[in-house]
Amino acid sequence: MNSRKPFIAGNWKMYKTCSEAVETAGKLVKLLSQTSDVDIMIAPAYIALAQVHEAVKGSCVMLGAQNLFWEKKGAYTGEISPEMIVSAGCTYIIIGHSERRQYFGETNETVNKKIKAAISYNLKPVFCIGESEKEREANDTFNVLDKQVKIGLEGLSQDNMQNVTLAYEPVWAIGTGKTASSEQAQEVHLFLRNLIEKLFGENIAESIRILYGGSVKPENIAELMTMPDVDGALVGGASLDADKFMRIVKFKTVG
Repeated sequence: MNSRKPFIAGNWKMYKTCSEAVETAGKLVKLLSQTSDVDIMIAPAYIALAQVHEAVKGSCVMLGAQNLFWEKKGAYTGEISPEMIVSAGCTYIIIGHSERRQYFGETNETVNKKIKAAISYNLKPVFCIGESEKEREANDTFNVLDKQVKIGLEGLSQDNMQNVTLAYEPVWAIGTGKTASSEQAQEVHLFLRNLIEKLFGENIAESIRILYGGSVKPENIAELMTMPDVDGALVGGASLDADKFMRIVKFKTVG
């Protein structure tokens, strides 16, 4: 068993109105009030961030946003700056999610800019990477991940890396009901940890948390968490339901 504290994060994507988000967050706070052995984060839609922050303030549930823009301010209609995200009460920021890459033109280079901008405002990036089904079938998984990590983290120092979390999300498993087996997840997470060691040294590689994402459910979280290099999960659909998300967070005690 490693010494890294498990981290369970919920990405609410484009679901929940402001009132629905506040209601779910409030329920989570009650369900998880005694939880101290797992770090917990939820990432609602932008418009609900400030209200959800009020609902979770002082609890064990931390707040994150789903994306940001790398400039401090300016004529960038529809974008949100790091300073705005901090002012809404966020501690974490999801960067490089495959849906951002697939639908909104996110590249490894823009991911790098966003990570640097987040760190400059003391936001903690949850840096998403993952291969498509086509890339996996072509045995190209490790080449794809190598490129995503090296470009995404280019120019970062060891100090910068202290607050970065990696999230491995095989694109073929997101929202499809397919899940990488625990052995598949472990194989990739070990590869990523070894890559981080080459880039940033042994101490960072040992301390960095690597989450698994892709159809994570209460039924499969416990097995995933038995793997030595799986440090938690970035949860999509199952995080929208407070009871399901609670069962994932409490994977040690709830079946």
